[in-house]
Amino acid sequence: MSATDLSNRVAIVTGAGKGLGRAYAIELARAGAAVVVNNRRHPGEADADTSAARVVAEIVATGGRAVADHSSVEKDDSGEAMVAAAIAAFGRLDIVVANAASPQAASFHKLSLADFRAVFDVGFFGTLHLVHAAWPRLRDQGYGRVVMTSSSAGRYGQHGLSAYGASKSAVDSLVRTLASEGAGRGIAVNAVSPYALSQMTAAHIRGEMAEVFTPDRVAPLIAWLASEDCDVTGEVIVAGGGRFRLTETVETDSLSPDAGFGDLMARLAAQPRRTHPNSNHAFDTLLVECGLAPRAPL
Repeated sequence: MSATDLSNRVAIVTGAGKGLGRAYAIELARAGAAVVVNNRRHPGEADADTSAARVVAEIVATGGRAVADHSSVEKDDSGEAMVAAAIAAFGRLDIVVANAASPQAASFHKLSLADFRAVFDVGFFGTLHLVHAAWPRLRDQGYGRVVMTSSSAGRYGQHGLSAYGASKSAVDSLVRTLASEGAGRGIAVNAVSPYALSQMTAAHIRGEMAEVFTPDRVAPLIAWLASEDCDVTGEVIVAGGGRFRLTETVETDSLSPDAGFGDLMARLAAQPRRTHPNSNHAFDTLLVECGLAPRAPL
């Protein structure tokens, strides 16, 4: 797949030292963007030895432009630091890819509140800190592309992933809200829900599956969502193995439990389903079904 043209654009990618984040940073640079490669520094590492520095070296070696950033995304000032790094190195900021996440492998009853918060802080607040710091600049210049990382664990739930899933469900909500707020300012906001071999999935994606579900088969979607060509906003897109799915949140038409609640769930399951562009629209349709507002003409 040919690279999208991102010439003269500047991007920040968090969690970009390895796996998916590394693939995203390299793909954006290949498309012409200058990239701030973020990944936290591990204890005892010199600047030149960090995973972020190694990715920067890869990009520079192929003629690209990149600098490393070692902010820990869960820290309150991390977003401001990354935005400042982009401006200092390249003079502008156009693209934000919030990819950093923290793994979880424990049932809810085994998690302390501190354990839960540590996962949630990286998965959600690590996204929020960067997007919140970048948002005023994107609004003021009347252009921006924001891509956040979602997960099926946030849409459907998964045993042992309460904190991780909750953080990604919060990301999905943030995407849809900011898409609405950014629409009049030239800012497109979307999320990618990836399936790919990474440190987090290495125990589950192996053998032939690992050969198919590689990070570089997700990365071209990130580049397109980060480009001027991107004409969608507020979407959560599943990507894996070179294939893509569009997600939707749906509600059924409403019913009254006239015969009690015993069979209500089965009756609701048989009702038509619809998606709504925003929460006000969802409520307005319920007003119609309650007879409190006229039905819109066909």
